[in-house]
Amino acid sequence: MDNLLSIVTFLPLIAAVILAVFLRGDDAAAQLNAKRLALAATSATFLISLAILTEFDPNDTGFQLVEETAWLFGLTYKLGVDGISVLFVLLTTFLMPITIASCWGVNTRVKEYMIALLVLETLMIGVFVALDLVLFYLFFEAGLIPMFLIIGIWGGKDRIYAAFKFFLYTFLGSVLMLVAMIAMYVDAGTTDIVDLLAHEFGAGPINLMGWQIAGGMQMLLWLAFFASFAVKMPMWPVHTWLPDAHVQAPTAGSVVLAAILLKMGGYGFLRFSLPMFPVASDIMAPLVLWLSVIAIIYTSLVAMVQEDMKKLIAYSSVAHMGFVTMGIFAANQQGVDGAIFQMISHGFISGALFLCVGVIYDRMHTRDIDAYGGLVVRMPAYAAVFMLFTMANVGLPGTSGFVGEFLTLIGVFQVNTWVGVLAATGVILSAAYALWLYRRVVFGDLIKESLKSITDMDRRERAIFAPLIVMTLLLGVYPSLVTDMIGPSVAALVSTYDIALAAHAADAMVATNN
Repeated sequence: MDNLLSIVTFLPLIAAVILAVFLRGDDAAAQLNAKRLALAATSATFLISLAILTEFDPNDTGFQLVEETAWLFGLTYKLGVDGISVLFVLLTTFLMPITIASCWGVNTRVKEYMIALLVLETLMIGVFVALDLVLFYLFFEAGLIPMFLIIGIWGGKDRIYAAFKFFLYTFLGSVLMLVAMIAMYVDAGTTDIVDLLAHEFGAGPINLMGWQIAGGMQMLLWLAFFASFAVKMPMWPVHTWLPDAHVQAPTAGSVVLAAILLKMGGYGFLRFSLPMFPVASDIMAPLVLWLSVIAIIYTSLVAMVQEDMKKLIAYSSVAHMGFVTMGIFAANQQGVDGAIFQMISHGFISGALFLCVGVIYDRMHTRDIDAYGGLVVRMPAYAAVFMLFTMANVGLPGTSGFVGEFLTLIGVFQVNTWVGVLAATGVILSAAYALWLYRRVVFGDLIKESLKSITDMDRRERAIFAPLIVMTLLLGVYPSLVTDMIGPSVAALVSTYDIALAAHAADAMVATNN
């Protein structure tokens, strides 16, 4: 199919334009039509995106389905996917119909809500398929706007504070990335990501205002990109915007934020930091590994003392992203495979956990853990679903949560034993806070009067969880579905990284001898 990536990318945006131009009124019928159109558009996008799998060759480590045409001011509109990006596109298109279906109870400015989600889907897919620096930056930054509106308009009582905190943190980090992109264009003479991957940026030490900087230009560029991607992940200590954003965001906003938006940081590290700035990545890898360990342990401990379910799961996400950054900067096959697998798996599991919170919040309008207890008596189906995703979040073997953590730990142990040992304690800590949450919400006696009339999940809610259950279990018992897709591209990335480091070491030795 010609222009397949463009169709998948912009179909949700076309649906958003149709909604904005042709749908009138805000009565119940208009609201239902808005939801139906959004669901139809996101479902069609997912079905069309499956064609990517039929045309994608995992053994080809280059970019595939490439579309290239002249754009504005001499820039190029260029899209493509490789083994690293293709699954993130499918993750996005898979989760968006589920997210739209979870919004069926929304009755405030429904048309605008659906438009914001549809525009956000286009921008998220665009990040993963863009093969031009300018195009990537536009998609990457523009995604802040619909999420800012989703939190600020449909969020909780402190939504304005959370929305601005989210926007400022992520935007300020990206300003440095823009400066770095301009410097890359000046140095390489192109904004084409494929050409930039083949370009060698200077890695010799430079003197900047009296400071001797190892890694030279690569280090400066790496730090600028790191400022953006570390906030987006988010890494400790620039993670503080995430719990506030999650708590105040509506359920759909939390699902998209945790399941997809956080993955842009990890994707950025894999697309830019490791392959374009290998020397700087190698120099800074120990720092990233230790920051990741701190994130895993610290945020797990903070999660244990939370009284708000959403905030607990938000801190859990920060801890799990610590495994991702750890695996990426281990820079070996198992580590990077595990990091990508963890991101895909976390998309299903964290999205499902926020949906679990949404189910009981819709009924009781509170997220306080102490407000619940004994739900298994009235909601046995909900208790079973919540337990499955709690176990997956802990990393129970047989679920997708286990595979990613296991692979990243194998990769990290090859690089730094102490980091691996300390990171492994995060598995124990995650079991502590996750099971503690589950016990307080689901088990015990049903003594609260307000809960004695609560109803179990309806058919729509069960249908929403069904595909997430299938994917969590399927990837848990058959992880090759992911590893076979990403393996060759990851092997090529790691090989290129190692070759670049060896060449730099040889050049440094020659310079020393001379």
